[in-house]
Amino acid sequence: MSKPLDKQLAALQHRDPDTRFELSKVDPSSKPFSQGDKATDKAAVEKLAVRLDELQNLFWADRRYKLLVVLQGTDASGKDGTLRHVFGRMSPLGVHAVSWRAPTEDERAHDFLWRIHQRVPAAGETVLFNRSHYEDVLVPVVKGQLTAEQVRQRYAQINDFERLLSETGTVICKFMLHISREEQRRRLQARLDDPAKHWKFLLEDVEARRHWDDYQAAYEAAISATGTPWAPWTVVPADSKTHRNLMIATLLERRLRELDLRYPEGDPALRDLRIE
Repeated sequence: MSKPLDKQLAALQHRDPDTRFELSKVDPSSKPFSQGDKATDKAAVEKLAVRLDELQNLFWADRRYKLLVVLQGTDASGKDGTLRHVFGRMSPLGVHAVSWRAPTEDERAHDFLWRIHQRVPAAGETVLFNRSHYEDVLVPVVKGQLTAEQVRQRYAQINDFERLLSETGTVICKFMLHISREEQRRRLQARLDDPAKHWKFLLEDVEARRHWDDYQAAYEAAISATGTPWAPWTVVPADSKTHRNLMIATLLERRLRELDLRYPEGDPALRDLRIE
């Protein structure tokens, strides 16, 4: 990765909960990882998807780590598309996607992280969160269901929870898919115009859109408070679907390479074994 790109990336990442991250300064239509041509970028995504599959197989064999990928974003920000295009080539062996919805009555009877802890990865596994525990510091904040003190407590509890995961071998990659209000309008309208996509549209999406500014503020506050050295946030300019996929695939491939993964040593008794 070039030094100019590293500098741009640094402006999109947050790892210090004592400082403020200004989401409003990130242009969702920017394409810092693009090579300038859509076809070239798409080809790069395909190549990276194959490479990620290779690395996942090695990750599964290595078993020293666990990988948790968090995808957060407003409605229509591209979480499903990211799963399909970035992770779609991965072998299902050791890879699991979890889509989080509103908590059930039983889940609400426990602390808000209870259901999350049950779905984090085991040794060698990759778990992909489509939405996550961050919904619990976004939706109730916008709806005014938590006091300021309760919000601060939840931020601290999330940081402690993610520290626990990190200190026990979990690599955490958190991506906020950042789209503009106009791009969201286009994508939501496309769902309405296509009968095959009506199942993806909820009337609640319209209500949430009315609170666009409130959700942007909630995201900014959550990213600021929970971007840590052990679980930093990366804000992905995502008006371009191709750029979104390219950026996330590039960063994940880079992170997995940094782990120096290796295959475990085989049983010495196998060296001279010949199959008759």
